[in-house]
Amino acid sequence: MNLPDTAALLYQATSRLNKTSDTPALDAELLLCAVCGIDRSAVTCDQSLVLTNRQRDFFSTLINRRAAGEPIAYLLQRKEFWSQELLVSPEVLIPRPETELLVEQALEHLPDQPCNVADLGTGSGAIALAIASERPNVQVTATDISQSALEVAMKNAVRLGVQNVTFRQGDWFTPLADQHYRLIVSNPPYVRVGDPRLEVGTLYEPVDALLSGYDGLDALRVICAAARRYLDHQGVLILEHACDQKIAVHELLSQGGFETIVCNTDLAGKPRVTWGRREK
Repeated sequence: MNLPDTAALLYQATSRLNKTSDTPALDAELLLCAVCGIDRSAVTCDQSLVLTNRQRDFFSTLINRRAAGEPIAYLLQRKEFWSQELLVSPEVLIPRPETELLVEQALEHLPDQPCNVADLGTGSGAIALAIASERPNVQVTATDISQSALEVAMKNAVRLGVQNVTFRQGDWFTPLADQHYRLIVSNPPYVRVGDPRLEVGTLYEPVDALLSGYDGLDALRVICAAARRYLDHQGVLILEHACDQKIAVHELLSQGGFETIVCNTDLAGKPRVTWGRREK
């Protein structure tokens, strides 16, 4: 019996993903391309391709995993962020589009001259690599407590050819020793334990990169309390946070000695990134 052609496989896979994915047809096409090692345009233009039994079984396995809620980024082992294709794995949080606002704010606050930047909890390296690629005269130090995450980030740096990033293992400021920075950025864990808004897909992501205490503020408390002593005069701390944590983060920054504090909204109009400047 002839194997089903591409069109039939895609139809079946899309139907299978309808209840799990907001983009079932796209997911099916991307997974098929990954299995066959072809570009998506090839699938769009020619759906008569016949898969081998091995390819067909692998495709079925990936579709089943996606139907169970596993993120498409983990299945493809890659995710685009700031126009850069990053390697991702279950060792790191999947970069979100809203985090690009943090990068935008970082670039706005960086002077047009060499300086030092720190990215705390770098994960896949998404933020650090985006900043470093846009500002080659800046030296970025990217930290993470997870050695596995740092290995993913270092692979991304090599793949992208970004050389002005140094990776260090340790908890928040510990790897920074007594150095000072013009800018410190972080997208720390800020989800409340037991938050009902957690998506099914996040169950596959590293818990330590998501959850941060009963109110989601544990990591933000640590960062806001200690950041000032690692910043240069006029240095800036930029943080991503949940949309309902705007007031809490403002208070934490104020308690941490930051005089100028500004919150920026994402494309949906929700408070997402707050920065504070060390004025004295």
